[in-house]
Amino acid sequence: MTTHLKIDFVSDVSCPWCVIGLRGLEEGLARAADAVDAEIVFRPFELNPAMGPDGQDLDEHVAQKYGSTPAQSAANRAMIRDRAAELGFTMKMTEGRRIYNTFDAHRLLHWAEPQGRQKALKEALFELYFTDGGDPSDHDQLVAAAASVGLDPDEARAILSSDRHAEAVRTEERLWQSRGIQAVPAVVINERYLISGGQPPEAFEQALRGIAAELTAA
Repeated sequence: MTTHLKIDFVSDVSCPWCVIGLRGLEEGLARAADAVDAEIVFRPFELNPAMGPDGQDLDEHVAQKYGSTPAQSAANRAMIRDRAAELGFTMKMTEGRRIYNTFDAHRLLHWAEPQGRQKALKEALFELYFTDGGDPSDHDQLVAAAASVGLDPDEARAILSSDRHAEAVRTEERLWQSRGIQAVPAVVINERYLISGGQPPEAFEQALRGIAAELTAA
């Protein structure tokens, strides 16, 4: 008998560790399938909510935000690229990349959830930004991503041309911040347990089995 878990995956589509964390979580769930099954819901978090419409050079942004040197940034990119590749995801962490505002992407993810397409859209947006080097703030690219996973492109464009789902996303962002989430990915299980960061599959498996055992014994 397996234990059912509700998992809130708080993340941003421009966060490379969120890709690694999601892949690690999914593999951990597969390894622990004899003990747990789970429903994953993606919750919004903006790494750079004040980012302007043109975005910013990624190396410049990292230097300003974290004080990283160009050499440190290059080494970090290579490490992240390798970690992602081990989990089957291709990241083209090349020089000259830009980082963008992701609020509209989160609005589409909110819309996609009740249609059962949220996970597929999340993965498409990760690929748009990290694999294809696209712009997740560009409406044409967002509409194309939505259409690629079976969502109505006309409806997606109508949403992006309005403020629909904007307040719902902001409310969710405030909720998770009020619960102490200040960095992502944050994996919140049954609104009670927190696993932080881009953990490897074995760490997720161990944590999931421990949570299942605790819940079963309660």
